[in-house]
Amino acid sequence: MKTTNRRKFLTTTAALAAGTAASAMSTHTTAEKYPVVHHALFWLKNPGSKADLDKLVKGVKSLGKIDLVRQIHVGVVASTEKRDVVDNSWSVSEIMFFNSLADQAAYQAHPIHLKFVEECSGLWEKVVVYDAIEA
Repeated sequence: MKTTNRRKFLTTTAALAAGTAASAMSTHTTAEKYPVVHHALFWLKNPGSKADLDKLVKGVKSLGKIDLVRQIHVGVVASTEKRDVVDNSWSVSEIMFFNSLADQAAYQAHPIHLKFVEECSGLWEKVVVYDAIEA
């Protein structure tokens, strides 16, 4: 096989492989799969306490065991660029995805959620919740 033909063959094969792989990937976003998003931000009473932070993070992560929760992300403040539009005053963030508003409502009364509130509510001074549905 001539060098030119071999290059064309390899280039074509690579392009076809990349195209096949790309088309096999899911094009659905998390919001399309799970249209209800529940985002809670927690401000610790003692923001300098590593023990309180660890306990709250562990408690929030336990909410992922609730069968109605499709996905969960638990995070702490990232050390990103300081800008006027960035609020980094909170301590712990939780983002959950649900199939429906009914599932999100049932989550509120779930025993694991109620236990979390009972055991961890003394750790925070403020919680702000943003619930959203796919537009």
